[in-house]
Parts: sequence; structure tokens; C-alpha cells
Amino acid sequence: MLPLFIGVMDQTIVATALPAIAASLGELEQIAWVVVAYLIAVATAAPVYGRLGDAFGRKRMMFIAIAVTIAGSLACATSGSIEMLVAGRFLQGLGGGGLMGLSHALVGQSVPPRDRARFQGYFSTVMVTASVIGPVIGGVLTEHFGWRSIFLINIPLCLAAALLLLRLASYRPPPQPFRFDFPGLLLLFTFVASLLVLVEQVRHFFDMNLPLVAGLLFATLASLLLLYLREKRATTPLLPIPLLSNPNIWRLDLIALCHGGLFVALISLLPIYLSAVREFSPSDIGVMMLPMTGLVGFGSFLTGKLVSRTGRTMIFPSLGLTVCAILLVILAFVVNELSIIGLGFYMGALSFFLGGVMAAVQVTILSEAGPLLGTATATVQLSRSLGAAAGTAITSAVLFTTIAINGTEVSSDVLALLQGSAAAVGDLGAGAEAIRANVASAFAGVFLTIAAFAGLAAYFAWTVPHRRL
Repeated sequence: MLPLFIGVMDQTIVATALPAIAASLGELEQIAWVVVAYLIAVATAAPVYGRLGDAFGRKRMMFIAIAVTIAGSLACATSGSIEMLVAGRFLQGLGGGGLMGLSHALVGQSVPPRDRARFQGYFSTVMVTASVIGPVIGGVLTEHFGWRSIFLINIPLCLAAALLLLRLASYRPPPQPFRFDFPGLLLLFTFVASLLVLVEQVRHFFDMNLPLVAGLLFATLASLLLLYLREKRATTPLLPIPLLSNPNIWRLDLIALCHGGLFVALISLLPIYLSAVREFSPSDIGVMMLPMTGLVGFGSFLTGKLVSRTGRTMIFPSLGLTVCAILLVILAFVVNELSIIGLGFYMGALSFFLGGVMAAVQVTILSEAGPLLGTATATVQLSRSLGAAAGTAITSAVLFTTIAINGTEVSSDVLALLQGSAAAVGDLGAGAEAIRANVASAFAGVFLTIAAFAGLAAYFAWTVPHRRL
């Protein structure tokens, strides 16, 4: 659980430190690459660690992932330029992909199928907690110890994880011929990098470079097609096509993709709503997020218990995602009418039903993976990472497009207001209230978009053939 916590926290811990990093190193226009570089590396590295772990031992590969994370964290902490920091974040992400993917595979290796559900419930709680408190930890450390401390904190955590890992029993897979799929890795990297940079362009909807977007779209589709053709004929493919063509596996990956999109979009855009529309301070927003954090963890824990006791798996995400889709559609029309307490309880209930999704997905995919535990869990990690990036970009584009359609130019002052800047409110003067009303109505489209992700995930959940351990 500790390696998983480190990997997930590193995705979000830099969010609140970005202004301080930009002030220290300059190059404000390049600052987004501090986040994007990590995401590209994580998404690319997860299948690599999974495949190598299946071939040479997952515990051994986890030690390597921890060492790479430490090296990347040191590189980030000692960076003297934004280019060095981006390179350090990429190296850190190469370790983070292993921390997250191998954690789930090691559970599948270490415990019986029925008990996996209970552990996956714990893991889901850890993932959500790390995602939500990452920016809080980043803000506190940056304020009191400087932005470099958000990377240095990884070192004692990684050393503790390595010591705990020593307690796990070693497992040596049976000898088998293995040749690493370097062409597949190159094509996977091209696909992931092109897609995530494309997503970053879509996020800045009104400043898009259309020729660049067209080129990135072509590179994404071409690399995906070539990757499929390569993996079909490779002797030891990075992403085995027979595994991915399993109707359980590909449906579970699509659920992870949609779940990543809806959940990360929700926790990313809800603070913007609370700040821009309800005029909440950062500390008030933190308090409002607590019901979400607590109840998503409780939902995950309860689902793990129920799966362990009954053996039923997909009924819980099937029902949970259906209820979430309905709640999100209702929320789109009543969000501005709810009291603060009512909104807090509403979001808590929504999070409770979301909590059991990934625990059931992980335990089901482990039961389908056979000896390829690492590879199968890595596909879930890859899907969830891509879904999180794409879902946030799509919902952000919906928000800004709706604001523009409603008659408000998306200027730097408006963007600053959305980020909670008091100075921006003063600059906008009397027009601030009209913009708040515009943003409030635009969030109806945001919640409907997130509801569409939930509905799509529910559809795939209901159609997964494997429903009981």
C-alpha cells in the first residue's frame, strides 16, 4: 500500500506547488510539462513493469521501481531549470508506473482470490486518499519548507516501502524464453505521449494550435494502429492481444478508463465550482472535500468485504455506477439550489457509490489474468491514467466553451477568478457577479458530461461476463 500511496500522491502533490516552481525557475509557459511528463512516464512504464514482473519476479521489479523513484525525486529536488525538472519528473514517473501497477499484482500473487477483494478495497481507499491529500501536502510543504521538499519527502517513504517489501515472500516464475518488445514500447510511448499532449491542447480550448492538434491526432491514431499490428505478431508482446481480447479484460479496462475520467474530473472541477460560484476559501474547500474522501473510502472498504463474503464482484460496480449516473444528472439541475450542507452530503453519497468500482474491477481482472497478473493490472493502470487525463480535458473544454457561448470571454481575469484569485474579482468589479452566474449555469454541462462517463462505465459493468469468484 505504501508504494501505491507514493505513486498516486506524486501525480497530484505538485499541483499547489506549481506557482512557486514557476516563480523560482521561470518559464511559466512550460510549467504544465511538470505534470504532463509524469503522466506520460507513468502510463508508459506501467505495462513495462507488469510484463517484466510476470517474467522475472514482481518483488524484484518493485525494488527497481522504488530505486528509480528515489533517483527521479532527487533529480527533481536538485533541478536548476524547468528543463531539468521536467526530465526529473519523467524519471520519477518511470518509477511511479511500477509502484502503482506492481502493488496490485503483488496482492494477486500473495493472497487467495476471495481475500483479494478485501485488500483491493484497502488499495482503492489508499488511491483516493493519496489523490485528494496530495495537493494539501504539497501546499503545506511548499509554504513551510520550499517546493523542493515535495520531492525530498519521497526518499524516506520509498526507503520505508523497501523495508516493508522485504517481508513479502519471493516468487520466481518458471523459466521461459523472453525477449523484450522494444518496438512495442516505442509505439506505446508514441501513442501515450501524443495522446496526452493532445489532451493538454484540448484543455486550453481557446488557445489551441490547430496544425499541432491535427498532427498529434494523426500520431495518436497511427501509433495505436501500428502498436496493435506489432503486438499481434510479437513473440513476447508488451500488451498480449489474446489477453486484451478477453471480453472480461477489455470491458474492465474500459470501466477503468471511464471511472478515471469521471472521478478525477469531479475532484478537479468541484473545487473550481466551490471557489468561483460559492466563494469558498481553500480551507473551506478542503473541508467540503472530506465527505467525498471519507465515503469513497468507506464504499471501497465495504465492497471489498462484501465481495470476499459473497464472491460476487461486478454487481457492485454495476449498481454503483448506475446510481452515480442518475445522481449526476440530477445534480446538473439542482447543484445551485442545494445548501452547502446539502451539497456536502450529496457529494458524499455520490462518492460512496463510486468507492466500490475499482476494488471490484481489480479483483475481477486478477481472476482473469492467469499467470500474467502484472500485465493485466498494468492495463487497468494505463486505462485509468489515460481516462483521468482525457476526462479532465473534456470536462474543462465543456466548461470554458459553455462560458463563452453564454457571452463571457474566457480572459486571463476570468481564469484567475475560476482559480479563486481575490485580485481578479477586484479587477472585474461589478461584472464579477454576472460571470459567477454564467459559471454556475455552465457547470450543468460539466456534471452532465461526467454523468455520461458514469453511464458508459455502467453499461460496460453490466455486460462483463465474469460476475462471481
